[in-house]
Amino acid sequence: MEEDIIRLEDIWKTYKLAGEDLSILKGITLRIKKGSFIALMGPSGSGKSTLLHIVGALDTPTRGKVYIGGEDVSRFSEDKLAQVRGKRIGFVFQQFNLMHNLSALENVMLPMVFQRMPEASRIERGKLLLTSLGLEKRFYHRPNELSGGERQRIAIARSLANDPEIIVADEPTGNLDSATGKKIMDVLKKLNKENKKTLVVVTHDPEIASHAEKTVHIKDGEIVHD
Repeated sequence: MEEDIIRLEDIWKTYKLAGEDLSILKGITLRIKKGSFIALMGPSGSGKSTLLHIVGALDTPTRGKVYIGGEDVSRFSEDKLAQVRGKRIGFVFQQFNLMHNLSALENVMLPMVFQRMPEASRIERGKLLLTSLGLEKRFYHRPNELSGGERQRIAIARSLANDPEIIVADEPTGNLDSATGKKIMDVLKKLNKENKKTLVVVTHDPEIASHAEKTVHIKDGEIVHD
């Protein structure tokens, strides 16, 4: 059998609102195979981004278990979760989330700083990643000097800085025109197919989801179609 790189068991996420419990996720169970490409779809407020944050170890469930690489991370401290994120997971967001006072190269190098990689190695890997995404002439440009597509490619390079097994992407083409969005999806698909990265993408766009091996539809905090 293929290895489950991510496994969620009966995941609930509940918040207190005006003294009452509000459940955003309601008993989600999901298995994601190593090297697969999964799309999460659902209407606004369905819980798909909350689910992605739990898959990416950015948040923990109120109830249930989260296994990443066979390790139950659902009750990890924030420090231990940060270690999991730093080593195993790369993130790509709709808003790019780049540091505007840093160059493209410095943005890509940043995750490596937290893993205490030597500076020479950080520079070498950062340039290699940017070059692989066609940004060899943009090393020293800051985000406000770049197009949306270039900024998203920098964000993808940054997500690969520590060579993670998993890439999670929250509406990665949401701020891009359709042609640029297609190019970004081509980059992500190549990482999945050629580099065997496990890819989990939240999207509202059926065209984006059509590229995935499997689409999980979420409504009112529950999986309604898989």
